Amino acid sequence: MPQPMSHTPTRFESGDRILHTGKPEWGVGHIARASAETHDGKPTQRLTVRFERAGVKTLSTAHAPLVPAPAPTTGAPKPTGDAGPGETPSEVQPSVEQMTRLPEPARDPFATPLERLSQTLSLYRFTREGGSLLDWAAMQSGLIDPLTQFRRHDLEDLHDRFRRTLDAHLGALVVEVKRAVGSDLQASDLQRVIAAAPPGAKVALQRAARGR
Repeated sequence: MPQPMSHTPTRFESGDRILHTGKPEWGVGHIARASAETHDGKPTQRLTVRFERAGVKTLSTAHAPLVPAPAPTTGAPKPTGDAGPGETPSEVQPSVEQMTRLPEPARDPFATPLERLSQTLSLYRFTREGGSLLDWAAMQSGLIDPLTQFRRHDLEDLHDRFRRTLDAHLGALVVEVKRAVGSDLQASDLQRVIAAAPPGAKVALQRAARGR
């Protein structure tokens, strides 16, 4: 699982719309219930949330990285690209650039190398098989059902391009992390992040470490 990015705690209420930054493929969540609790002596919340693509989840703000969702647009669904003459936003397919770009947490220049490594490794949980491909496409496009805009074959091709971008990014990041070990980065923290990575990430990490 990716390590939560540092953020200012937010007080949520019933009816709020949120995003789980560790599971963006879940889509927007609508809070059905919010109750107060404590964790390690600090005030937190337990939330019952209905996500667009994942159903009902019970989450604690002490562990889940949750942020307010952007306000919904009125009328037509949120545009996913530039509409041409005679097209409505809902008819516009997300661009290739949008579908193959790495999510911001993996590239954030203000995050530490370890935070970016954790976020990058977590992206290897997506494969081009079955529902995992659709989860990935939902994360990239913001669509609840990517198959309304893409053929499955096209999604597989886009995922392959995304994976090549991801592998190249990981290779550069490994070099940066190696330089930080022993100075700004403890080896034990690095091992913790690697141990929590999905199996596909560990294989990719081995290839990147060998320079392949």
